[in-house]
Amino acid sequence: MKVEKRINAFVKLGDFLGQFQPDRITKNDTVLENEMFFEPFLIQIKRAKEFNGWFTEDNILYAFNSWSNILIKSDLTKWTSTYSLNNLNPVNIGIIMAGNIPLVGFHDFLSVLVSGNNAIVKQSSTDKYFLPLIAKYLEKIEPSFKGKITFTDEKLNNFDAVIATGSNNTARYFDYYFGKYPNIIRQNRNSVAILTGEETKEELQNLGEDIFRYFGLGCRSVSKLFVPKNYDFDLFFNAIYDYKDLINYIKYQNNYDYNKAVYLMSQFKLVENGFLMLKEDLSYSSPIATLFYEYYGSMDELKQKLAFEKESIQCIVGDQNIKNIVPFGETQKPQLWDYADGVDTLEFIQNLNLKK
Repeated sequence: MKVEKRINAFVKLGDFLGQFQPDRITKNDTVLENEMFFEPFLIQIKRAKEFNGWFTEDNILYAFNSWSNILIKSDLTKWTSTYSLNNLNPVNIGIIMAGNIPLVGFHDFLSVLVSGNNAIVKQSSTDKYFLPLIAKYLEKIEPSFKGKITFTDEKLNNFDAVIATGSNNTARYFDYYFGKYPNIIRQNRNSVAILTGEETKEELQNLGEDIFRYFGLGCRSVSKLFVPKNYDFDLFFNAIYDYKDLINYIKYQNNYDYNKAVYLMSQFKLVENGFLMLKEDLSYSSPIATLFYEYYGSMDELKQKLAFEKESIQCIVGDQNIKNIVPFGETQKPQLWDYADGVDTLEFIQNLNLKK
């Protein structure tokens, strides 16, 4: 199967996912195999919160819509055109997925299949229902994918390479078991935003999307602010007020109440507005309903610090002159070529094929 044929299959998948928009779900009778798959997807969307309380319908539809916007022929062709993906000997690539946000492992899944290889997928127990449906859809619209996708709950077997995503603790486990194989092993990273005090209200409102989308559970979610000394946090709090209803979601509320109690008992100084706590902290990974902040002296010093600690950072948000900086409100809209941890997945896979 040539790469163009694989691309066409994912374009059709994008058309299918495009029916599930955040503001509406509309069945499109022109979409291939809709009679067989639309209702099962719809049922799973409605039931997802039963299996993972963080998977709200709004966040699932946001993820579906994001992928439908990316799975277009021009972007898929642009992405794959710089690699040699035709006439390669397929290899078996194990994919161990995280489950923190809906379809978080889809890019790895896409990379393995669009490159013509075989995917052996071990899903997280917290996100295990959508990807098998997607695999069945792909196999239906493009039968050449049959036999190239395997799901397992057991220990990975019969693989040539591994792409694994997890926490810092699980990354050590992955390295121990898979270190002798070609691998990409990802661990904890967080995203940060740089504020100067000159941001517009609209920019700060957009930053709220970077902070609160997926309840802040994604590695591209902003978990820390860098602010100048004497920064007026009222500007920030006023701009993000529209997100106040998050506190009515019980899981978020429980985390807010628990973390606030811990901080107060520990006599930490907090700035809070009833649904988000700000805590001065040098760390990057803040708990749910908490945002860390750190003061900086000069922009040059901050740039040096971020460069030195780049292994802890997924995205930098702001409008400064920093390589690959992400505009406010855009962290959850990566392009196909925006690789997690900056590791080029397709190049890794291409090199596997060339060595075989």
